Amino acid sequence: MNNDSMIEDVIKVNGVDIAYQLHGNSLHPTLLLIHGLSTPLTGWPKAMIDAFVAEDFQVLLLDNRDVGHSELLNHFHIPNMGWVMTKLKLGLSISEPYKLEDMMQDTIALLDALNLDVVHVVGASMGGMIAQLMAIHHPKRVKTLTSIMSTTGYKKLPSVNKNIRETLAQKPASKEYKDRMQYHINKWQVIGSPDYPSSDAYLHEYVGSMLERGITAKGTLRQMLAIMAAGNREEALSKLNIPSLVIHGDCDGLVNVAGGKATADAIPNAKLKIYPGMGHDFPSELIASIVDNIVTHIKTNLSDRR
Repeated sequence: MNNDSMIEDVIKVNGVDIAYQLHGNSLHPTLLLIHGLSTPLTGWPKAMIDAFVAEDFQVLLLDNRDVGHSELLNHFHIPNMGWVMTKLKLGLSISEPYKLEDMMQDTIALLDALNLDVVHVVGASMGGMIAQLMAIHHPKRVKTLTSIMSTTGYKKLPSVNKNIRETLAQKPASKEYKDRMQYHINKWQVIGSPDYPSSDAYLHEYVGSMLERGITAKGTLRQMLAIMAAGNREEALSKLNIPSLVIHGDCDGLVNVAGGKATADAIPNAKLKIYPGMGHDFPSELIASIVDNIVTHIKTNLSDRR
């Protein structure tokens, strides 16, 4: 298989149909990319995937359950969200259709099905939470860990900025494509990087690729409930012995940079890279630097983790 090849398929693992793509040469080390809430695999910028392939990695991407071409779990009941929020404010536990641990097990089962024993894991946002859980529960499967714009699950860390919370709470004006497109463009504009605003043309293409891949309101809610119900991972992270890199933007209003700092503080010997002016996205101007940080992190630790 050469560096230009791509395989795409859907496979039932852990009882769920999971869609995935493999880019690059199968003889190269595998880099697994896990994206976040309501974001299919097309949320990873193509320039980033191409750069990793050019650095001699096989890149594995997946659609998490309930998004993209993976299975929509509409048979699960969604609890009343007003009551969920009340219980959270009171410090009470909430019920969720599935846990982040279930999503993590989807990913481990996918690796099993693809005969990939050990991979380099990169997770963004909710994907960072899933990546952390992989490292906690299946450390022998994780050569290196990179957690990007994510957090530890500690509930007392700063919450979502008010303007972002209000934007996310809105709904598309209708189910028409143009209104759904505008809603998601508004979302990415408000969570994006203040110092690196995306052009309208880029956002239309980027959001369009994700809507075409598949995003649903109910799937998003189920994933969100899994995040809200998750516990604090700091104690478990403190026991890791995996080379770890934490990347965050200091202008992230969705997952405050304090979450990245807490992650790096929790994991022994973790390296922390904070990007000034970066929000909760991958600005085109920073992709080369982010890729370089990850590749350097991996290659520095590769000889010790074969």
